[in-house]
Amino acid sequence: MDELAELRARRAYECRLTRDRALQTIDEADEFLRQRGMLTRTADCSLPSLFEACHEEPYQQGGRGFASWPATKWSWAAELAERAGVFLLHLHRGKNLLVTPGTLALIDPICRAELARMEQEDPGWGRLLGFLAQAGPSLTDDIELELGLSARELKALRTPLERCGAVVGRQVILPAASGDGHLHRSELARWDQAFPDPAPGHADLGGLLAAGVAAAVLAEERELIRWFSWRWRYSPGLVDRLVADGRIRRPAPGWLAVA
Repeated sequence: MDELAELRARRAYECRLTRDRALQTIDEADEFLRQRGMLTRTADCSLPSLFEACHEEPYQQGGRGFASWPATKWSWAAELAERAGVFLLHLHRGKNLLVTPGTLALIDPICRAELARMEQEDPGWGRLLGFLAQAGPSLTDDIELELGLSARELKALRTPLERCGAVVGRQVILPAASGDGHLHRSELARWDQAFPDPAPGHADLGGLLAAGVAAAVLAEERELIRWFSWRWRYSPGLVDRLVADGRIRRPAPGWLAVA
């Protein structure tokens, strides 16, 4: 067996790509995340995927969006995010990414740099970030009221901020005013409010990409620019530098693996 075939077999095992390795319990899913360091929710690239590792039939055959999620394990991403040491972010080009503390330490300096950049780059972003700096983490209903924004206008501001990590959104459950049942609401916080203690180091997309390659075991080189939201931080020679530094390697042309 050549090296590429060996890496493919190792990837299939470690990323649970075969039905005999299907996740059976939420605790197994937790362990899978801790082993890989990061998981996408759905499969769309070489990064390991929570739902792909479930190998469960979708809620609706041929369905799209939520209907394509596993029939009984669709809630696992949100359940994992409630566990200590698990963080659910929108840094996978706006899609969900589950990460562990080790991966968060690589992400943190990048998001702090993005927070500083976006605060100055656009008046609308700056206004929202300035409001959060003064008011603290806030429900979207309150932000709309205080800043005089419609739901659509707030969404247009928060989406790029969340994609880049300047803002972190989470769902909160509040008691209904009637006292019967509860309501789901969104809360927004600046990155430095959600994670007040800075991680050591500087903004290093290369380190995060190397961690992604390690999580995937084997990845196509052309994919890497699509993994995370910060495409402008991906310089043409970045992968070559990572290979030269021994952080990743090319087992075959166009393919990357951990060093």
